[in-house]
Amino acid sequence: MDVHKQFTKDEWKLLRSLSTPAKIQDFLNDLPFNVVVDNDTCMSPRLVMRNRKAQCVEGAMFAAAVLRVHGHRPLLLDIVAHNDDADHVIAVFQRGGAWGAISKTNHAVLRYREPVYRTLRELVMSYFHEYFLQGSGKKTLRGYGGPVDLSRFDKLGWMTSEDPIWYIPEYLVDIPHIVLFAPSQIRTFRAAERIEQQAGDILEWSDGRRSC
Repeated sequence: MDVHKQFTKDEWKLLRSLSTPAKIQDFLNDLPFNVVVDNDTCMSPRLVMRNRKAQCVEGAMFAAAVLRVHGHRPLLLDIVAHNDDADHVIAVFQRGGAWGAISKTNHAVLRYREPVYRTLRELVMSYFHEYFLQGSGKKTLRGYGGPVDLSRFDKLGWMTSEDPIWYIPEYLVDIPHIVLFAPSQIRTFRAAERIEQQAGDILEWSDGRRSC
């Protein structure tokens, strides 16, 4: 696919300007968090650029599209939490054979990862101590699925769709996932400490509601 032809001149100029994973992350951090009710949006990268906001999966899909513009495969990875908590989606990339991640979140945790992880499992495990429920401190990370190369959805026009692209997060949920912990391990997990939970209360974009 000729990626250039999928975008307008102005869109292409913006995408080309985000020439490193760090610049992509900085751009996403500057976008207001798209606080949604009942998962009511799933915007394409084009709509993220137009509306200048994103939630976690929208941010990850946008990041994957930009990475593609700069020669990377557009890869998403689904991080799975216990049923009490929400999953998180990140765009992953490699540099020098090591994995890193771009992440759109409204919290002080579950954010960008430098490309220093030898395997995807190492990368996912870097989120383990940050992934907990406010109030109880229960650690909720349980597994991961992917990476999924979004070029498989090119025929559906995922990068520039004017309609919601729910088929991507639905696919991420449906694929096989790797379970990280045995039940015997989970039973011994220590709750996050109070100071960790206090740090977890910090929101980057606040409108009175919590979000992923």
